[in-house]
Amino acid sequence: MVKVISLNLDRDGGADTKDGGLPERWLNAHAMLEERRPDVLLRQEATHSHLQDNRRIKAAEHLLGMKGYLSKNNVGNNPTALFVRPETFPVHERVKYTAQFWRTPPTVVSARFADVPEAELLLISWHAGFNRPHGRKDEADEVTAFIDKMARRGGFIGGGDCNEYPLQDGEHLDPIDWTKVTDWAHLHHRTEIAPDGTRVSCTYLDRALLTSGLHDAARYAAHERGQDRSLALAATAGHEKPEQGGPRRIDRVYNDGRITRAVLAVNVLDTSGYTDHHAVEVVYSRRGLAEALRREHPALPPIRAVRVPA
Repeated sequence: MVKVISLNLDRDGGADTKDGGLPERWLNAHAMLEERRPDVLLRQEATHSHLQDNRRIKAAEHLLGMKGYLSKNNVGNNPTALFVRPETFPVHERVKYTAQFWRTPPTVVSARFADVPEAELLLISWHAGFNRPHGRKDEADEVTAFIDKMARRGGFIGGGDCNEYPLQDGEHLDPIDWTKVTDWAHLHHRTEIAPDGTRVSCTYLDRALLTSGLHDAARYAAHERGQDRSLALAATAGHEKPEQGGPRRIDRVYNDGRITRAVLAVNVLDTSGYTDHHAVEVVYSRRGLAEALRREHPALPPIRAVRVPA
């Protein structure tokens, strides 16, 4: 098996302790990650990781046995990060990318799977802007540029905190009733105005990625692998925020149409106590991932038409 975990660790687990030690929430999160042994870790909110010569990145590398990369610390002040396990992906390097439109730039890494070293696998950890409905559209379109390139060159796995919602079709959670949301700033950040004047949930990122040929790993696990929808499609954030519409599935992992066939299961990991986002773990067949990178099977077809939820 090969595992990918996406985790938004709220504010990087907090500031250092008074004596300069790593905070308890950070340590607890990494103890969980060490136990799960991901081959790729997509991290968001690496707030303090650029300090003291990337001290926390180096600490995480030591604890997890992985190689870490950190994005630039842009206006969001919450860099993304990405970690790769060398035994699984022996060749990996940062992709040179000028992130023009991102409040929080993504971390982009080109990797080579040990079983198929001739094929490139592009890995992206992203954190879409929390306060910018139109800005998220630019960010999503930037991801589609990578999708277009990798459709000819290799494979694609990316994900993180999308800060907006999946399309409603086939979901486990009911749509948000925006007439009952009382956090007015959140209402602005997460909705658009429909032609009839009502507020509808922002879903552009999901629609853009699906129509560009990617597939949501959790939906594939639930709809094609028969996994319990309440498990694969469980909420990842908003558990203690009824004023914002309650629990929602905003953390997601996407794959190209071949790699998606290798998905065995998606587990939403309860990380209560050290972050306000549950982690998303995607489990792949190692053989299936190799077959996907060798292009031994046709890609799943892209979703040509998607319905915007009312």
